Amino acid sequence: MSIKAERDGAVATLWLDRPERGNALGAGIVDALSLAFDAAMEAGVRLIVLRGSGKHFCTGLDLGDLDAISDGDLALRILRIELLLQKVHGAPVTTMAIGNGRIFGAGADLFAACDHRVALEEARFSFPGPAFGLVLGTARLAALVGDSKTRALLLSGEPVDAPAALALGLATAIGSPDEAVAAAARDAERLEPATVAMLHGRTRRADDDGDLAALARSLARPGLVQRVKDYRARMLAAR
Repeated sequence: MSIKAERDGAVATLWLDRPERGNALGAGIVDALSLAFDAAMEAGVRLIVLRGSGKHFCTGLDLGDLDAISDGDLALRILRIELLLQKVHGAPVTTMAIGNGRIFGAGADLFAACDHRVALEEARFSFPGPAFGLVLGTARLAALVGDSKTRALLLSGEPVDAPAALALGLATAIGSPDEAVAAAARDAERLEPATVAMLHGRTRRADDDGDLAALARSLARPGLVQRVKDYRARMLAAR
């Protein structure tokens, strides 16, 4: 199982559970998380918490099969990640991400899609996608931290630590996961799902539409797989 689901009253916790792969987002885990998210909403929970098993929340896009896939296969995988991000971003329930270890790439976008974003002390965030021509989640990120800070994060690709993420607005808190979940659960029960859906729909639809359009344009450029391979080679050479 790539997703582990737990239920405690009105709170569902969904664990990305591929620690041997840094909980990286391959096709299987994306589909499993989307289904688990739907199941939690259908069960009537008021708060959905996303966590990562092991050392890391999510290290980004799973590229373990990069030598065996086509540009189209990789583009479809990334589009499905964007649809998952939109599901989380516009959900009719309150959402929370608890980030530990590396929170990179698509994993950082998943973290940013949630209402409450709790970073543990050792958390590190990075958005390397633009280095291989991928534009994912930029409007959502800009809505959190502002345009100029988003440009700085995306252009540098350098990791930021938990205090920096909090100062930017990428994280909403640093601290105890248990306390954060308890406080968010109390707040979540104040609002009916229909109200949450309207609030999210009003404030987030434009961001999601813009992100999907920008992503599609970036994926339409030929040579996606080769760009990712070139980026990975540069990172290995820099170590």
